[in-house]
Amino acid sequence: MSNKSKEELKKELSPESYYVTQESGTERPFTGQYWDHVEDGIYTCICCGETLFKSETKFDAGCGWPSFYEAANNNKINELEDYSLSRVRTEIRCSKCDAHLGHVFTDGPQPTGLRYCVNSAALGFNKETSSS
Repeated sequence: MSNKSKEELKKELSPESYYVTQESGTERPFTGQYWDHVEDGIYTCICCGETLFKSETKFDAGCGWPSFYEAANNNKINELEDYSLSRVRTEIRCSKCDAHLGHVFTDGPQPTGLRYCVNSAALGFNKETSSS
């Protein structure tokens, strides 16, 4: 869990990032800053800075949200069953601070067949060499 209180996060994050990460919200498709972002680097949790995804695993799924076929480290993302809509989905949360990130689906490209569909509002980006 994050060492930051809800009050601290509310002050530090934009209203949309707070809604997405702390209230399990979803940003509108094709509106987030990273849905069509193509720079090399690493994508981090906006709440705690944990490394979540590398740019080389990002792909255009046509869904309007940043999509990745693999997490940077599977231990950094928790998966939970989500019953909030009429079908069961798999929610993904940051394992360090429990921020809601989005969902993972099994319709992604090889080599994993996964599509981590992530809200831009839950992500930060470090323009570094992603292999470092």
